[in-house]
Amino acid sequence: MFREDIEKSLEVLSRGGVILYPTDTIWGIGCDATNQAAVERIYTIKHRNDSQTMLALVEGFDMLAAYVDKIPDIAKQLIKEATRPLSIIYPGAKNLAKNLIAGDGSIGVRIVQDPFCEELIKAFGKPVVSTSANISGEPAPTIFVEISDEIKTAVDFIVNWRQGDRQPATASSIIKMNVDRSYKVLR
Repeated sequence: MFREDIEKSLEVLSRGGVILYPTDTIWGIGCDATNQAAVERIYTIKHRNDSQTMLALVEGFDMLAAYVDKIPDIAKQLIKEATRPLSIIYPGAKNLAKNLIAGDGSIGVRIVQDPFCEELIKAFGKPVVSTSANISGEPAPTIFVEISDEIKTAVDFIVNWRQGDRQPATASSIIKMNVDRSYKVLR
């Protein structure tokens, strides 16, 4: 099932589609983070204003470096020392869909720690959007069965891997890096 899910997800992402998939935190809605039309479709699915940005998932520091201007040493240290998934908002986003980048030029990115996401993103060769699998304003589902039918019917593919997990997941920690390399913990 794992391999089939990777292959089908790659096919959908490659043609600008949207997937519903398990991440290293909660279930996410995802697409090619460089495809503006695909990103817009996620905003529509979530009934979300595009001023509320979403995360991009990458598989490692090399991929991260292609999508942000600078990776401060403190960010690398925080990621390596984190005991749970850590999303960092970096200034100077680049090479991503314009509607994924915040008005101040920043982007939230997480280096994944989940084997499915890591393999998918490595094979895809580009970041994948990750946003909670819920309608904007509703609670984020902590397990697959909590995801609404409205979300499930709006995506192009639903990954089967880990649908049966019953351990509630939690969202990542979030830190915002500043241009001066200082940072602030947001969650």
